[in-house]
Amino acid sequence: MDTDRQFKDRIYEQFARIGKALCSPKRLELLELLCQAPKNVEVLARQANLTLANTSRHLQVLRGAGLVEGRKDGLHVVYRITDGAVCVFLMELRGLAERQLAEIDRIRKAFLAGRTGLEPVNREELLARVRSGKAMVIDVRPSDEFNAGHIAGAVSIPLTQLEARLSELPRGKHIVAYCRGPYCVLSIKAVEWLSARGYRAFRLEDGVNDWQAHGFPVTRAAG
Repeated sequence: MDTDRQFKDRIYEQFARIGKALCSPKRLELLELLCQAPKNVEVLARQANLTLANTSRHLQVLRGAGLVEGRKDGLHVVYRITDGAVCVFLMELRGLAERQLAEIDRIRKAFLAGRTGLEPVNREELLARVRSGKAMVIDVRPSDEFNAGHIAGAVSIPLTQLEARLSELPRGKHIVAYCRGPYCVLSIKAVEWLSARGYRAFRLEDGVNDWQAHGFPVTRAAG
């Protein structure tokens, strides 16, 4: 075989390993979850609605492609993203899909149809509201994700704790909720629940990675 051709074939074969690892919707979801914070298999299985066996198989494929790594922590193996570029790539993939695939917008509109109180807030508008004292930002993701990185000034109120901590939310301010990004439903549920109880609630479609990618400040919990 021609050495030039052999070189090209071998290089593109390695590139294809990444593509093969990403060809599963569930593996993309697992990567998105790991872009929020390191997690063990049990947590990933629960959050992605997978069995433990299937979660482990998907993680081994991602590990084989060099996208995630696992480290023993007590009785559990904790997985994490190997490089921040993986999360940047996921955002770029999402943006490309949104531009090229009209079905994405149809699915989104069908999901949101008939839901009230889901007016989104953009980044600049959110900052203006916070600086003027008109808004409080809440992060409704699980606390481990908040600790791994959150929008500066946000308060951690996981969706599962929202009802119990309602007294912490001032009636006189806009409550802006965010979670993992534009297709995360945690903030949608939070805004619907708060709106039904008379709060002026809004959602930020950005996740932490989107926020940071656009040059806005992100804070990590001490320790």
